[in-house]
Amino acid sequence: MDAKHIRSSIAGVVDYLRKNPSAALSKDSTAVAVLEDGLRCRVTGPGGAFITTDMPPTIGGNGEAPGPGWLLRAALATCDATMIAMRAAVEDVPLTKLEVSVDSDSDDRGLVGADDSVPAGPLRVRVHVRVVSPAPAERVKEIVEWAAKHSPVADAIHRAIPLSLEIEAG
Repeated sequence: MDAKHIRSSIAGVVDYLRKNPSAALSKDSTAVAVLEDGLRCRVTGPGGAFITTDMPPTIGGNGEAPGPGWLLRAALATCDATMIAMRAAVEDVPLTKLEVSVDSDSDDRGLVGADDSVPAGPLRVRVHVRVVSPAPAERVKEIVEWAAKHSPVADAIHRAIPLSLEIEAG
């Protein structure tokens, strides 16, 4: 899709949601993970979407698929890239190249329970955005900063959100 189509689509959604704010609230699609073998899981979602995860051999997996932590980083990278592209289209700023890299630092003691004082998740996350555009660098920077602020995945990582756990054992 070209920038004009993206811009028009977003304008339509913004107009609709401003007129119908109650329509903005929805339940997001469910991801269902099923343990297949060892530590490999198959995750299914809407429309037949699926991914497979596994853990590296050092922790007992077969290393046949990316781990959940990498998928978190991939989700952040793609969400930020998408938001940058959307905002650039809305602002009519052409992008020649866009690349978003995400890495993180973790302490595996938290993951395996070797030290309960260590968090199981990443200790810090870094996002690196590389953009090539004929637009002024300051304008591109404004777009990237706006997009990062409105990225749903980045927001979920930044902000503590309620998480509930329901257990059905039998």
